[in-house]
Amino acid sequence: MPVYKYNGKRGTSYYIVYAVNGKRRQETIGKDKKLAEAVLHKRLTEIAENKYLDIKREEKITFEDFAQHYLEIYCKPNHRTFKFDINSIKTLKRFFAKKHLYEITSEDIEKFKAERIKDGVTVATVNRDLAWLKSMFNRAIEWGKTQDNPVRKVKLFKENNKRLRYLEKEEVVKLLANCSRHLRPIVIVALHTGMRKGEILNLKWHDVDFKRDIIYLYQTKNNERREVAMNEIVKTELIRVRKHPKSPYIFCNKDGKPYGNVRKSFFTALKKSGILDFRFHDLRHTFASQLVMSGVDLNTVRELLGHKSPQMTLRYAHLSPDHKKKAVNALVQKFVMSEPKNAGNLQEVMSSETNEKVPAMLQPIDNKDVNI
Repeated sequence: MPVYKYNGKRGTSYYIVYAVNGKRRQETIGKDKKLAEAVLHKRLTEIAENKYLDIKREEKITFEDFAQHYLEIYCKPNHRTFKFDINSIKTLKRFFAKKHLYEITSEDIEKFKAERIKDGVTVATVNRDLAWLKSMFNRAIEWGKTQDNPVRKVKLFKENNKRLRYLEKEEVVKLLANCSRHLRPIVIVALHTGMRKGEILNLKWHDVDFKRDIIYLYQTKNNERREVAMNEIVKTELIRVRKHPKSPYIFCNKDGKPYGNVRKSFFTALKKSGILDFRFHDLRHTFASQLVMSGVDLNTVRELLGHKSPQMTLRYAHLSPDHKKKAVNALVQKFVMSEPKNAGNLQEVMSSETNEKVPAMLQPIDNKDVNI
């Protein structure tokens, strides 16, 4: 055992010597030889199990460097939405870029959460950020770059998954009127097909069959091929889109590359339209809600949205306030027409002091006559 003794002015003391990554390390323990031997044994075990603190520090991998490595090695070959991965990780890099992986603690991540909320970001978006961060640390552990995943100790925000925000017809008109030239056809496709933003931005010309009025989706959230019906409005709008001579993408910039995101232009259109608390994904909610309010059955809506489970579609089984008002007002006409000619209008019937003129379905129940 390489435990060494040193005789100095203050008496005998023991120190240990060991090597980490080929570099010599020395620690002074004290006057207890058995303690020095125990510490040495612990250090050698930590080195063997790759848990020694200095091993992590020797790596000195910055978060920014690892994030780029993670994108190239893991995201690019495994994620079909690689360009969206880049945008998501940019946010994390801005906050953690100057830190080494081993320096990032759960407290740092809590600070990140607080700052994002302070910037007005939704809790759902923050949770997605944390999911990315957790995945990155999991890969770092697998690749021997760090020892711990600090995200595991951090709680996610509770999300309100029942949130349903959709546009009324008047709001749709305002939004389209304020969309920029490149944004308008994208929004129209979303409103009339219910497609997700990523599905729309990745559309290529060979995905669209103008003869059969079908859009073919090969890369979907469920990893299943899907056929989307195309109405005349969508068909006309796509035909109007100027085709780039060197790009297969329908919605692309001057260089022929597909739009990475349309968040800025979409937010500008919303602001000009005076529409609050609305996201691009809510266009999908609008598509589904308007179908349900038009009397389309939920199973058909489910097929159009590409939902595997009917439970996902049940969230759209709701009506707008205007539609509800029309529904209950329809009863007024029904009850009035069902009354005798000398019964007067419904308001007079309901305000009468007697119940003789009230239809049977509106008669109060006498508990004495009810057998329970």
